[in-house]
Amino acid sequence: MRWSIKNKFLKINPIHMQKIFVTRKIPERGIQLLSEKGFSVSVSPFDRVLSKNEIIEMGKDADALLCLLTDKIDGVVLDGIGKQLKIVANYAVGFDNLDLKALGERGILATNTPGVLTDTVAEHAFSLILAIAHRISESDRFTRAGKYIGWQPLLLLGQDVSRKTLGILGLGRIGSRVAHHAVRGFDMRVLYYDVKRNEEFEKEFGAVFTSTPEELLKKSDFVSVHVPLLPTTRHLINAERLSMMKSTAYIVNTSRGPVIDEVALVDALKRGIIRGAALDVFENEPVLAPGLSELENVILTPHTASATEETRAKMSALAAENIIAFFEGKTPPNIIKTP
Repeated sequence: MRWSIKNKFLKINPIHMQKIFVTRKIPERGIQLLSEKGFSVSVSPFDRVLSKNEIIEMGKDADALLCLLTDKIDGVVLDGIGKQLKIVANYAVGFDNLDLKALGERGILATNTPGVLTDTVAEHAFSLILAIAHRISESDRFTRAGKYIGWQPLLLLGQDVSRKTLGILGLGRIGSRVAHHAVRGFDMRVLYYDVKRNEEFEKEFGAVFTSTPEELLKKSDFVSVHVPLLPTTRHLINAERLSMMKSTAYIVNTSRGPVIDEVALVDALKRGIIRGAALDVFENEPVLAPGLSELENVILTPHTASATEETRAKMSALAAENIIAFFEGKTPPNIIKTP
């Protein structure tokens, strides 16, 4: 049964009787909003990813589940929590951790937290572009190791970013914001690939649409990945496509790890097929592909692109607001479409 505004509010108890289970401690603002509205809120006491059985056990009889992108929410979990479960609020923009088919079949609403983290993730993505091009991490390690003995004309030479070509794979909110920084701040030329062409974006930033990912990869000095994880985007960047990139090019990924074939990326970095990479997400988080952490021409951050105090607090509040709106008989602001 697919969720709809008409059929979903018919059998909802008063707010003070609703139980909310939060799978991990999140910024207090969201919890506070729910508590102020009178919900009964319980939060997992464990600061780690819960197993499916733990989510079922702790969330049993909950009317709403506030979960994280690390929580795999499928039919088994939904049935284990109980038929009274009415909404799953994902504390993330992406929702590849949710079984949307299972949610739709059970008439359970799903929401996410887009928009509030656009600027923060875009800042992180562009920080990675600058850091990998200017060899910031390498320079930091070099200096801390006591290797710096004085200025040298050829020491740790990097690459300029200004006036280079940036390829944006996936022109959503974040990709568009990265392009803004590139054009307005660094006079970069922007190419983009997306399933939909955006002529307004092209006019605003002088961007050029490429009809295939291959065309973009061949022409870009920097590639920033912003596609969602779908069956069609898994290993979008594979060995074949990495080989199409310039040997002087860099790739940055702040979207989802499995978009890049990590084993193929390690091989490309080792063999100099591309110059460098900067990753905030990984194919099998938190496990890294063998050899990745040993490479000097890569920067790795632990899925922290949205990790600022301000943005994580906004995400917490938005997840709570989705739940509150639902139980107040309103349309939640960020509904995820289910099959």
